Amino acid sequence: MKKPGKAYYMISAVAQKYHIHPQTLRLYEREGLLKPSRTEGNTRLYSEEDLEQLETILTLTRDLGVNLAGVEVILNMRRKIQQMQGEVNEFMEYVKRELARGIDDWEQRLSTALVKSTSTDLVRANPPQESTAQKKQAR
Repeated sequence: MKKPGKAYYMISAVAQKYHIHPQTLRLYEREGLLKPSRTEGNTRLYSEEDLEQLETILTLTRDLGVNLAGVEVILNMRRKIQQMQGEVNEFMEYVKRELARGIDDWEQRLSTALVKSTSTDLVRANPPQESTAQKKQAR
């Protein structure tokens, strides 16, 4: 589905830019590695995101020697990692909100407590004394 205002490239322009045969692009699509959008006339249109994906595929295959099955596994893992990163970020925002709310609740509970005290009231004035038996063992 083509989005207005974005740049799209036809298969011949992409093949020429990356020095690959158009059949290679068709193969990547058949294998599910690329998913270009289509016009009403069924012409493939590659977006900037498709080109980034293609560059990743070409790096893996040309530079690192990964086969297409390996490329598929790597791309799926990258997608899952990105999804998980989004979930972690969302969770962290939730925790921050809850902590902020918890601090407000704590301050409110302290201000309405039946017995008001400061943190210094809660500190023990004298540390416990060692018993004579403990002193003898230490020697």
